[in-house]
Amino acid sequence: MKKILKYFLISLVTISLQNCTDDFASINTNPNGITEESLTQMNNNVGNEFQPMFLNVFNITPAWNYQLQQGLMGDVFSGYMTAPTPFAGNVNNQTYALVDGWNGFPWSDAYENVMPQALNVKNAVELGGDPNGVKFVYIANIIKVTAMHRVSDIYGPIRYTKFNDFATTGEYDPQDVAYQAFFDDLGAAIDGLEPFIGETQFTPFDMSAFAGDIAKWRQFANSLRLRLAIRIVKINPALAKAQGELALASNAGLLETEDMVINTGFPHPITVISGSWGDIRMAAEMESILTGFNDGRIETYFNPSADASLAGDYKGIRMGIDITAKGQYLDHASIGSVIDGETLTWMTASEVLFLKAEAALRGWNGAGNVQTNYEAGVTASFAQHGVSGVTAYLADNTSTPADFVDALSPVNNIAYASDVKIAYNAAGTNEEQLEQIITQKWIAMFPDGQEAWSEFRRTGYPRIFPVVVNNSGGTINTNIQVRRINFVENEKNTNGANVTTAVSYLGGSDNGGTRLWWDTGGSNF
Repeated sequence: MKKILKYFLISLVTISLQNCTDDFASINTNPNGITEESLTQMNNNVGNEFQPMFLNVFNITPAWNYQLQQGLMGDVFSGYMTAPTPFAGNVNNQTYALVDGWNGFPWSDAYENVMPQALNVKNAVELGGDPNGVKFVYIANIIKVTAMHRVSDIYGPIRYTKFNDFATTGEYDPQDVAYQAFFDDLGAAIDGLEPFIGETQFTPFDMSAFAGDIAKWRQFANSLRLRLAIRIVKINPALAKAQGELALASNAGLLETEDMVINTGFPHPITVISGSWGDIRMAAEMESILTGFNDGRIETYFNPSADASLAGDYKGIRMGIDITAKGQYLDHASIGSVIDGETLTWMTASEVLFLKAEAALRGWNGAGNVQTNYEAGVTASFAQHGVSGVTAYLADNTSTPADFVDALSPVNNIAYASDVKIAYNAAGTNEEQLEQIITQKWIAMFPDGQEAWSEFRRTGYPRIFPVVVNNSGGTINTNIQVRRINFVENEKNTNGANVTTAVSYLGGSDNGGTRLWWDTGGSNF
């Protein structure tokens, strides 16, 4: 019912936008005739396009859509969570039998509820005749990049730069072209929004905690630019450094003290998936790292196991094991209070500080000191979750991730492949320091498994356990692990020639074993 209501509302927005275009055309022929009432109408119709965008970067409702867009993809591939449910007889994403019927949702959510809406904003502003309306275009483009870099980081090539032209809308960009377009759109928004600082016209339509504050939207866009610069550092270090240093030097600033949080009006979908359905639980890697580090955030991230035999321990499940019935691991640790409320986080201050730490490690101008940023990132994460004891935590130079012991079957036991520690080792090699940075960044970004999976693929950190059961038929190497998701079936059926061209951009087959453009598999330095 909620899904029907959502699409009904979106349809009303589209109809209202179409109905107002006659007014826009009339106004556009006589710029001196723009009335305050007409501008208000234009702003409302443009503004109404933002709700579906806000609610589909991460799909908020229904919960099963989020489960397929995010939960049974990035959330499980990242080592954050594991489903105790043996979907399709345990032949599913978790055992590398990638399910086409599941894996199209990141694509459809973006191409039904983000890309068309951003285009509608652009077209309506152009028709409206008010030059101040461009601020709506800039904000729409920031949200569009937020959504579409995630889509690209799942599939690789995407439809982006040619989407707005009907004649070319089906054509794909190679991932390097898409990333350059992301940087261009973000740079234009950061610069273009500066004259609008202090204006409040976007406030009624802003579902974020920024409440229409243009200065904060510039900060977010600039922080996103830094994220994407770090993402491509191994494949194009010159472009990465140039974009990263632009972000570090920009007068927009960075989100170092405030998180980017969306007020959705719906319970977090994981509350349904974990609490009502029992379809997601703590992953083995989370157990190993958080318990090994004696990390107080575990009490916010997870609930103690309900299984009485586990004596209140936080027990995780290793992904890709032989599960025959949901009840086997159902009473392992469920997701905790981190998902309470009706908000969803797009980016945290702690992530930005860890981005700065890596930028400093790589010698980028303006990044500051590596250790200072690292410790500030951990501190910000503890503060975000209301956890005490960060000073003692940062001083801990002995704790390491624990080996994983399966509560039911020793065949699933596995040693953690590193003795990475918490206290920052400034004398360590670049690789050792990067592992510390990314491990703590991984902890801090929970529960955004999509971003965590991307960082694992880029760096190899933290050490995600390989699956025990690999049903990929040889397309995904057990040790290299899943690198991407196949292009969606609907695209192959309706846009086949362009999909064939997109496959040629991959440098490999259209399967889960092919690395993305920025995923080089080589050294981090």
